[in-house]
Amino acid sequence: MYNMLKHAHSGLRWLLLAALIYAIIKGFQSWRNGKAFNKPSALIGLILTHVQLVIGLLLYFVYAPIVKVNFEDGFMKNDITRFYTVEHLVTMLLAIILITIGYSRGKRKADATAAGKAVFVFYLIGLLLILLGIPWPFRGLGAGWF
Repeated sequence: MYNMLKHAHSGLRWLLLAALIYAIIKGFQSWRNGKAFNKPSALIGLILTHVQLVIGLLLYFVYAPIVKVNFEDGFMKNDITRFYTVEHLVTMLLAIILITIGYSRGKRKADATAAGKAVFVFYLIGLLLILLGIPWPFRGLGAGWF
C-alpha cells in the first residue's frame, strides 16, 4: 500500500502542476483582459491539491517509514528526515491554504476581473511554494521524478 500511495502522490504532482498553471493562466487572462472567469479551471486545481493533501497525510501519518523513525533524537540534523518531517509538510500546507483561499475569494467575487486576480495571485504563490517543497531529484532528498 505504501508504494502505491507514494507513486500516486509523486505522479499526481504532474497533473496538479499542470492544473495550477492552467488556472493561473486563466486567472491572469480574466484579470488583465476582462474575460469571463473560468471557475472550472480553478476548481480542478483546488480538487487536485486536496487529493494530494489526503494522499500526503496518509503517507505521513500511516504509511511512511521515513517519518516513523524521524522522531528520534537528532532527526533535525539529517537533511532528508528534516525535509520530509517538517519542511515538506509545512510548505505544502501553506500552499494548500493559499490555493483554497484564492479559490474561495475568486468564487465569491461578482466581477470577473477581481475573481481572476484573486485566483491568479493566490494560485501563483501556492504554485511557487509547491515548487519549493517538492523533493526534486536534483535536491538529493532520495526522490525520483515519479
